[in-house]
Amino acid sequence: MQITVLIVPPFSTLCNAAFNLRREVFVWEQKVPEEEEHDSDDLTATHLVAIAEGEVVGTLRMLDKPEHIKIGRVAVRQAYRGNGIAKQMMIAAMDHARAKGRDRFYLTAQSDKLGFYERLGYVAFGPEFQDGGMPHYAMRTYEKDTAKLTS
Repeated sequence: MQITVLIVPPFSTLCNAAFNLRREVFVWEQKVPEEEEHDSDDLTATHLVAIAEGEVVGTLRMLDKPEHIKIGRVAVRQAYRGNGIAKQMMIAAMDHARAKGRDRFYLTAQSDKLGFYERLGYVAFGPEFQDGGMPHYAMRTYEKDTAKLTS
């Protein structure tokens, strides 16, 4: 399956399709309260979309914080899961940040997704916590840990 990963501006047509996908995955499928799904960070985030068969099938956002790049809102349409789309988006996001000289990454992962992020070089730290009604862990990594995994 041919996947194209693009960086898109907030509230562009493709970004709006990504917001709809996030609503589909997080609000409808995972029952995250809608008021928690979108926030003011969407205005300043760098948004990535994955396109397959002419439609947005994956998305994530990156927040440029002083101490790290925070990756979040990683979502793939249910029918397209298992095709490596999330991995392609994560690699593209990390490569984009590296090109800007950023090499520290942070995210919060749903507890059942820890293995996926660990394979990308992330390490969980701190206690498990609830976010959107689901258990999560904070995870981080640094360039020295991930360069060989994502290149």
